[in-house]
Amino acid sequence: MKVGIVGCGFVGSSAAYAITLGGVANEIVLIDLNAKLAQAQAEDILHATPFVAPSRIMAGDYGDLEGSEIVILACGVGQQPGETRLHLLERNAAVFEGVIPQVMKYAPETVLLIASNPVDVITQLANQIAGVSPQRVIGSGTILDTARFRTVLAETLSVSPESVRAYVVGEHGDSEVLLWAGARVGPLSLVDFARQVGCEMSPEIRRRLDDDVRRAAYRIIEGKGATYYGIGAGLARIVRAVRSDERVVLTVSSRAVGIADFPEVSFSLPRIIGSAGVLATLLPELSEEDHRALTNSVEVIRNVAAEAGF
Repeated sequence: MKVGIVGCGFVGSSAAYAITLGGVANEIVLIDLNAKLAQAQAEDILHATPFVAPSRIMAGDYGDLEGSEIVILACGVGQQPGETRLHLLERNAAVFEGVIPQVMKYAPETVLLIASNPVDVITQLANQIAGVSPQRVIGSGTILDTARFRTVLAETLSVSPESVRAYVVGEHGDSEVLLWAGARVGPLSLVDFARQVGCEMSPEIRRRLDDDVRRAAYRIIEGKGATYYGIGAGLARIVRAVRSDERVVLTVSSRAVGIADFPEVSFSLPRIIGSAGVLATLLPELSEEDHRALTNSVEVIRNVAAEAGF
């Protein structure tokens, strides 16, 4: 599989590294406005290949994306201190308006995987610019938030995260919705599992865990300036699902089409991911509280998109 990555900063390079370590692709093309950065990242990651699966990693230009099955867009700018999300969106929108036509020119059949923030609105914009079916434009969405949710539950319950099935939906941001009611551990509901292993799952503990998930990015950014390992692994997971036509359920952002109660806005729901991108969207059972929270989250995204003019 050939993978293109546009944007070789922390997120793009972490995704390339995770893809390489996992043996997900046999060819990776790195592109960045700073050609020296792309070359340095490619060479550094290439030096890891003797320890893992062999793959070809190169710095290149848009023409080198020809034949890419998926292109990760991790380009754009980071949020500056005091900068509003709308201002960040306007600056990143300008970047994507220049990048996407170049990507589509050389890889017209590719799946686009959006990693830049605000990811939900950028995913919607990318779909609009590319002019392709929504299924071929995937935002990383809440895949990382879902991983965080499963991690804190696993640590609280002293069980492997692989045994936890819990999802975060809506915006990748402050209005995201943790679906407690549908959370399961192994064959049991979260409540039943906690009871059987003698672990308290009180409202107070839930509030603390909710905060742990919702505020994770803020804590990490405060400590080291950015988050990139977790999302790098999440992007690699999506790429693997596309490569192998896995038809696995992942919480990613995509333009919702034909879902009752929600407008055609890009936001995260559990979706089946395969070689063509988003194969199906699943609407989980929602309590009245969950439905209100998700409606609010979608409205947050829609308002930001409308304020930006798309």
